[in-house]
Amino acid sequence: MAFFTKKQLSEKEHLYKINLINSLSGYKSANLIGSISNEGIENVAVFSSVTHLGSSPPLFGFVLRPTTVPRNTYKNIKETGVFTLNHIHEDIIDDAHHTSAKYPEDISEFKMTNLEAEYKDNFKAPFVKKSPIQLAMKYVEEYEIKANGVLLIVGEIQSVYIADHLLQEDGFVNLSKGKVATINGLNGYAIPNLKTRQKYQRPKK
Repeated sequence: MAFFTKKQLSEKEHLYKINLINSLSGYKSANLIGSISNEGIENVAVFSSVTHLGSSPPLFGFVLRPTTVPRNTYKNIKETGVFTLNHIHEDIIDDAHHTSAKYPEDISEFKMTNLEAEYKDNFKAPFVKKSPIQLAMKYVEEYEIKANGVLLIVGEIQSVYIADHLLQEDGFVNLSKGKVATINGLNGYAIPNLKTRQKYQRPKK
């Protein structure tokens, strides 16, 4: 097995180090966050840190890198108080990944890719058209991780749109049927297949 001490990790070449450490947490969610500025400039950006924080109220969080440089997604969310979460699927991986490129604030990633914005039910932020799962989110709060300056952004679900064929009778959402992607490290994309669903576990008698 490969072995690294903390000191050895810190001495690795930068790209090697971030590739390695970003891969260690395992497969991560693959989402596009849609937002819009007060001036009406749309933004869409790929995030691999979206996680469930609770079901009542329904809260999701995502990690935002330090705001020592412009973060258009963060600026838009703080201005408007809303954003969307859109699952990346197999057909849009290339365009979704390109949204990680650093464009100026006045250039929309929607215009630089084949991704299409759409608006639903008078919600201010744009959704990603044809994404099989789309969530309208309201900004709730944020927390600074003091160890490195990243922010945990917390949002509450306002409405949910799910492709019919993904939703099971018991409420389970079968992502495999939508060819929903997951991210390995910084730039590795995979399309998982559902193998099994386990029963709710109780202590053995």
